[in-house]
Amino acid sequence: MNASAVPPEALPPYPRALAAAGAVLAALAVALSAYAAHVADPTAQSRLQTAAVFAFGHGVALAALAPRARRRLGQLALAALLLGVLVFAGGLASAYFVGTSTRLLPYGGSLMILAWLAYAADAARR
Repeated sequence: MNASAVPPEALPPYPRALAAAGAVLAALAVALSAYAAHVADPTAQSRLQTAAVFAFGHGVALAALAPRARRRLGQLALAALLLGVLVFAGGLASAYFVGTSTRLLPYGGSLMILAWLAYAADAARR
């Protein structure tokens, strides 16, 4: 049976939580993109749309890949991916909405890169 045919309740809690977080992240990205397009000033639109693109893409990836992550390395890579996108995309949105600093954004981006490489290493071992 392939991973896509496994019912969600048969998955361990950790991959289910990662998949659910990915779906929520994608939903928030759609809302953020709509806000950027219809409410934000032109200067902020670019940053908010960038945040939305990263959040949506990585949210969909988490929702799709988490059920397949059976080994610890894959699960940790996806958790790091979630953390990285929260720091990066969340940081961009937070800078706009509450005026926080963007100094942590490079760490979020770097964490996403490292997480993808770790996931690739885990996938190569399958």
